[in-house]
Amino acid sequence: MLYKLKVRFLKTVWGNLLWRKWKVWRKHHVGSYDRLPEFIKNYIFPDASFVDIGCMWGVNGEYAFLAEKLGATVVKGVDVFGPTPEFEDKKKERNSSVEFILGDITSADTIKRVGIVDIVFCAGVLYHHPSPFDLLVALRRICKKTLILRTSAIPEIKGLPNAAVFYPMLKPEDRRLWNLKNLGLLKQKGITEKFDPEEGYGNWFWGLTPSCLTSLLQTAGFQIEYRFNEPFSQTFICKPVTVTFAHNLPDEAEARNMASVISSAGKAHPA
Repeated sequence: MLYKLKVRFLKTVWGNLLWRKWKVWRKHHVGSYDRLPEFIKNYIFPDASFVDIGCMWGVNGEYAFLAEKLGATVVKGVDVFGPTPEFEDKKKERNSSVEFILGDITSADTIKRVGIVDIVFCAGVLYHHPSPFDLLVALRRICKKTLILRTSAIPEIKGLPNAAVFYPMLKPEDRRLWNLKNLGLLKQKGITEKFDPEEGYGNWFWGLTPSCLTSLLQTAGFQIEYRFNEPFSQTFICKPVTVTFAHNLPDEAEARNMASVISSAGKAHPA
């Protein structure tokens, strides 16, 4: 009950503003959508390579064009639809070499087409994916130096670290808690209206707490350098530090040997 009251308070404009002022007064890192160009500028370097994963919806490749303007020489944008007419007009007007890739970054083919990139930028995508860990692993596979990740989130739940909410199939009265229309989000497919399987990634799948996001990033092979907090969003600046998580399927001979060892040890028991 107390948690629901906190969420409802933070969903109000004045509650959200009061939270921000309090965090700034305590000298915390406070995020904002408007700061994304600043973050890109801080990490771009001459002749860098840059990719924007989810580059079209509402921005029409703008962050990719910004990276190119700031000195990146190999710039790509990936999305599951597009390119939009606005993107193509901008590319022509600027005589840009930004490359658009139509694809799902969790697919091996798209990962291969993107390659290894210095700076990976991904905003407004993670919570739209039914398997956010798989998405983060894919980002780790292509990331050489820096990941700039921004995603919708939910407030931390005291005493329950790594908590998350799966939105699809929630009852209307339960979805209502996560409706952010008072903060300007008028449509959240799967929250403001019921989950629609035909909408695919257009649905909102996950409400992830900051601790859950932190653990997912670390498990996928990232070290978090900075986290910029907001009541219902999080921005992370990360660097890749470990081998990407993967379960390697053995060949037939190795698999038979593993099975023999497991059986001999008598350690396999029904869960």
